[in-house]
Amino acid sequence: MSYDLNFDGRVAIVTGAGAGLGRTYALDLAKRGAKVVVNDLGGARDGSGDGSASPADNVVEEIKAAGGEAVANYDNVASQAGGENITKSAVDAFGKIDILINNAGILRDKSFLKMELETWKAVLDVHLNAAYFVTRPAFRVMRENSYGRIVMTSSAAGIYGNFGQTNYAAAKMGVIGLMNVVRLEGAKYNIKINTLAPMAASRLTEDVMPPDMFDRLKPEFVTPIVVYLCSDKCQVTGNIYNAGIGAFNRVHMLTGPTVLVGEGIEPPTAEAVMAEFDKINSLKDAKEVSTATDVMGEAITLATGK
Repeated sequence: MSYDLNFDGRVAIVTGAGAGLGRTYALDLAKRGAKVVVNDLGGARDGSGDGSASPADNVVEEIKAAGGEAVANYDNVASQAGGENITKSAVDAFGKIDILINNAGILRDKSFLKMELETWKAVLDVHLNAAYFVTRPAFRVMRENSYGRIVMTSSAAGIYGNFGQTNYAAAKMGVIGLMNVVRLEGAKYNIKINTLAPMAASRLTEDVMPPDMFDRLKPEFVTPIVVYLCSDKCQVTGNIYNAGIGAFNRVHMLTGPTVLVGEGIEPPTAEAVMAEFDKINSLKDAKEVSTATDVMGEAITLATGK
């Protein structure tokens, strides 16, 4: 079958690709011609256990049975050595890396005061630290080839909040901060990076969603936007998208108009800030801001007139 979005000659890494969303990403990219590294530790939903080769191996066999090319990788994304080895698997097998989808994840939900340090750290390791461990060596290879497409995985829990998920939410917002900087540093090398907040049925969400919704939220509904974001046709970078059940929208943090309190010569009093707080708090005429420097520049201009 011929596709407008064709990945012939492209090499993709998909982490956590042994089941759920990662599996559908790997299968779709492979059927469109991509050579895929299927990474999965094969651990439990909470990250416990020694892992298993079966999930990654099974997806590789599915890809090969359909005529595609793939290799399995069983490294733990939550370690620096694991991230390096995942990149090495791609380069050893296929010579390069064009696409990286950071999808692997675990859940260990607890309310804030009941969350012990180990539970906090375990989730940050697999979501936020892993995004660093895997992306950094892959970015190095992409930069050498002046091409790359990276998709990070965030969550509505991080963007908007969700009871009992402080560790998961913090990690998922951290991923967005990582994306914001990689976007800037990858721009001149034609490396585009975007973030997805998927809403899909998986083993991570099976006891979070109502059963009737779980049955409707197939991972395949999310996959199309990921495939597009991984393609050379995609020219956007640094964006965040919600996706689920065939519905999509863009998320962006908006910045309200800058309010100068006082004359910018002496620090204002707390009372002066209170008097202007309705204006400071307003999002009327809010706008998108591209970098931290832009925010600082506007404040400096107001204060100095330059």
